[in-house]
Amino acid sequence: MLRYHSLINFTDAGAKNIQDSIDRATRFGKSVEGAGGKLVAQYWSMGQYDGCVIFEVPDDKTASRLLVQLAKDGFVRTQTMQVFDNAEAAELLKG
Repeated sequence: MLRYHSLINFTDAGAKNIQDSIDRATRFGKSVEGAGGKLVAQYWSMGQYDGCVIFEVPDDKTASRLLVQLAKDGFVRTQTMQVFDNAEAAELLKG
């Protein structure tokens, strides 16, 4: 499984409908699971970003499809990066 960390910002529509954010986040988690993945964590924050989500899916195409659908819904924008735990990073750093 590949792991991704997405930073989340509300759009104007997302801010206007902030009361539905938790329901939308729950639906995203179900979408991840339906795509054969796992929602690892989901947090809300204050500051530059409104929240973040960490999820695992089988491949980049699946991650992209989930994030495109999230963008199409129009409530959030994301900045996403693939992330690695210590064991995975150590493997990558081997010459």
